[in-house]
Amino acid sequence: MYVHGYGAREAQRLQDQANALTDLLHDGTAVGAGERLLEVGCGVGAQTVILATRSPEARIVAVDRSADSLAEARRRLAAAGARNVTFCRTDLFFLPFPERSFDHLFVCFVLEHLTDPGTALRLLVRVLRPGGTMTVIEGDHGSALFHPDSEAARAAISSLVRLQHEAGGNALIGRQLYPLLVAAGLSDVSVTPRMAYVDGSRPELADAMTRRTFTAMVEGVREEAVARGFLDRRSFEEGIAALERAAEPDGVFCYTFFKGVARRH
Repeated sequence: MYVHGYGAREAQRLQDQANALTDLLHDGTAVGAGERLLEVGCGVGAQTVILATRSPEARIVAVDRSADSLAEARRRLAAAGARNVTFCRTDLFFLPFPERSFDHLFVCFVLEHLTDPGTALRLLVRVLRPGGTMTVIEGDHGSALFHPDSEAARAAISSLVRLQHEAGGNALIGRQLYPLLVAAGLSDVSVTPRMAYVDGSRPELADAMTRRTFTAMVEGVREEAVARGFLDRRSFEEGIAALERAAEPDGVFCYTFFKGVARRH
């Protein structure tokens, strides 16, 4: 279950996130001319645009199970002028591709929403050719740090973590990437932390990352968290205000993403 919803606001948040984190997350990712890459769970195409424009001679297949998300992804790719992507509506647990049919797999912010990410990875390995690589990127909400510190902000974040857990996902999955990739039977597993650090010297990043990416993500579950009694409305609003405060010129925010790269035997 995707706890953030599929509305226009979430689509914009995903695009803001992709724009803010392009260099941080995509550094070291390259697909050669003629190579085939499968992007799993492409959503509205926020990461797909980056993949397609950075590797214009690659052949990319992007899949998602949401028809609405795929429609938005097609629109974004057309607007970017990318012509090297084919879209397919399917579930990652039932991929309609032959074994060993891709040179690379790209899985970004997907595992955190799955009840069984280990099985998902093992199934994905099936469509990767021997020697091919899998790139997996996940966040970890437990890594969020901010100044001024705030118990209210941490409580609001915890309500999102709990909501995702009750939906069958894991908002703390970033720290588990290495054992998950090893258990999937992959080799040459390497996981690197990618920290997004923001202070008053970078006001544009504070707006893009602290406000429009992370705070907006937490704010997006307000109604559900309040309805379930995780926090009362006033406490939740205090938490959001504290996160907004971290985006001010004297505030600081940092968050760690984890990027795993592995190879099929």
